[in-house]
Amino acid sequence: MGDGDIHLRDYLRVVNKRRYTVYTFFVIVFSIFLIATFSMQPVYMASTKVLIEKRETSSLMLNYAYSPYDPEFYETQYQLIKSTSVARKVVDMLHLDRNYDYYFKDDGRGLSLVSGAVDWFKGLFATVFKMKGLEQSEQKQDVLALRADAIARMISKGIAVTPVKNSKIVEISFQSTNPELAKTITDTVAKAYIEEILDLNMSSSRYTLQWMTKKAEEERDRLEKSEKDLQRYVKDQNFVTLENKIAIVPQKMSELNSQLIRAEAKKKEMEVLYSKVKEISGNLDDAETLSVIASDPTLQSLRQQMLKAEEDITTLSQKYGKKHPTLIRAVEDLNGLKAKRKQEIKRIIQSIKNEYELARSNEASLQRMLSEAKGEALSLNEKYIEYEVIHREVETNRQLYEALIKKIKEQSLTEQIQTVNVSIIEKAETPRSPVKPRRGMNVLLGLVIGLFGGVGMAFFVDYLDNTIKLPEEAEARIGVPVFGMIPVVKSGGKSVEDMVMREPSSAFAENFKAIRTALLLSSAVRPPKRVLVTSAGPGEGKTTIAINLSIAVALSEYSVLLIDADLRKPRIHKVFGLSNAKGLSTCLAGTSAFDSIQEGPLPNLSIIPSGPIPPNPSELLSSNRLNEFVETLSEKFDIIICDSPPLLTVTDGLVLGRIVDGTLIVTRSGKTTYENVKRGLRFLHGRRRDDAESHVLGIIINALDIKKDDYSYYRYHNYYYSEEEKT
Repeated sequence: MGDGDIHLRDYLRVVNKRRYTVYTFFVIVFSIFLIATFSMQPVYMASTKVLIEKRETSSLMLNYAYSPYDPEFYETQYQLIKSTSVARKVVDMLHLDRNYDYYFKDDGRGLSLVSGAVDWFKGLFATVFKMKGLEQSEQKQDVLALRADAIARMISKGIAVTPVKNSKIVEISFQSTNPELAKTITDTVAKAYIEEILDLNMSSSRYTLQWMTKKAEEERDRLEKSEKDLQRYVKDQNFVTLENKIAIVPQKMSELNSQLIRAEAKKKEMEVLYSKVKEISGNLDDAETLSVIASDPTLQSLRQQMLKAEEDITTLSQKYGKKHPTLIRAVEDLNGLKAKRKQEIKRIIQSIKNEYELARSNEASLQRMLSEAKGEALSLNEKYIEYEVIHREVETNRQLYEALIKKIKEQSLTEQIQTVNVSIIEKAETPRSPVKPRRGMNVLLGLVIGLFGGVGMAFFVDYLDNTIKLPEEAEARIGVPVFGMIPVVKSGGKSVEDMVMREPSSAFAENFKAIRTALLLSSAVRPPKRVLVTSAGPGEGKTTIAINLSIAVALSEYSVLLIDADLRKPRIHKVFGLSNAKGLSTCLAGTSAFDSIQEGPLPNLSIIPSGPIPPNPSELLSSNRLNEFVETLSEKFDIIICDSPPLLTVTDGLVLGRIVDGTLIVTRSGKTTYENVKRGLRFLHGRRRDDAESHVLGIIINALDIKKDDYSYYRYHNYYYSEEEKT
């Protein structure tokens, strides 16, 4: 498994850490189960078994047909068994409205809720309807009716119906604190159910016959009216000739359509030919280029005669002169032939035009005839459709009427036939042992729910806990190494702020020595000379960490300067009993210099208190004088440790973080949240690219409750050093 995987021991650690949550939840849940189980009144259940079969009949044949499984039918029967009407029959059959309390006379219990409800309704009726004037017997009947209704509702809610698997048998059960009452009501429910089925069948049959008889009379009147309407329509429309027309009109339309297609083709052909003729009508010499004109026999004969005349003119012109009578006559004959040719071409063009006009007229005439035929067909279709509508209505009315008459006769014959067969195959017995409460099961259920619920609650509480506790989790979620952890110690009323100096061999001091070692080894070149100790929020012990860390480093023969840079709530001068008349604020204000450095409790430890609290701490710390002052002090001391205000409250820590070599962030176990630490880190790293970033060395987890957090290594560590102190 990888480093990021969750191991089983992690789950066990969470359970162990939240064991008191598990214990509390388990005790509460288990106690509730025990109290509820042993305080519940025993409840007895009686059961009876009935066979429910669905009878299928086909038409008038009163024989049994195959009955497939019908889930809706059986579910309907189950709901009918549990209905209030069946329960009311039970009350009437057993007279429970009068003797219900008889079953509870020995233990003093009765239908207290029912009696209370009856009394309330009685008072309500007496107030609203002024029942004071009613007779005593009427009042008693009203009370008994209300009591019977309440008991019926109670019985209806208590009936349980359970089908036996792969059978038509149904188990009917009822629970009561009185075993004899449970048995009596269970048997009576089966009988009341059978009576209810018979009543429903009889009432349904009577209602069905009444409805069908009334409906048959209406359908008969409707049939007679529709038949008269059909006869009247046939007479008015002369439907005998109408049928012949319906058969002839389609044939006529088909023939006209064929003729129209041919006429349209002829018209288009003549239209194309006529358009070509119109284009050359001005130039008769080019008319012969059209095949329809060139193929004319008369024109071909004239063309041959013209060729022969031209040949004769050519021959005569070789023999005679131009003014010779014979040549002149030949030329005149040729001109006459040409004139005839032009007349013939004009005649042919006129005949083409006439044929085109005739084709167009023929097409229009056929279209008009076809349109008239369509109109006639539509009219005939409308009349025929109307006839079919009336005829269909007649047939529908006749079928409905005949079907109703048939059903009325069938219903009359099958009125006494029951559609549901119910048989009681096993009567109820008086129960000897209660079904509720199941004490063993409830105790076991309380154990399981209490245990698993407690474990789930432990994980839920641990999931909601977003505070820093363990170093591995802190390093994984924050991305900053943990320099060390300071456990919670019992100081016996003494201050722990200088405990490293007072008890240098204690486990508390050893933790600071470990932090000192990590600090001195945090850089491969040289240890950081200027270290800032801060926290995300107030009350996390940064001042205590700064003081004890300074003492631990001073015990290693390093010259240490402790600066109280918290110019808002300084405390270091109070811990060591120093004067606060001069300090960091006076140095930065220019009123004092190095005379503000005071000797500490150790030879290698010097202290600069905060000095008088200035009105503008942030502006004072942001001046260049602070950087110059710290640079000068760095030449005289090996390590300078600064205590600053919290990061998320003021900006003083951000200013100080930019002039030191590294920053230690103090967190308090079980108090400091990961969100606050991450916000503080973002402030230290700068929000813009041009901001100078602070180097965060790591975090210190303060006030770690080793027993509570189940950190076994440090528990052993503290135990080892505590035993060593005893020896």
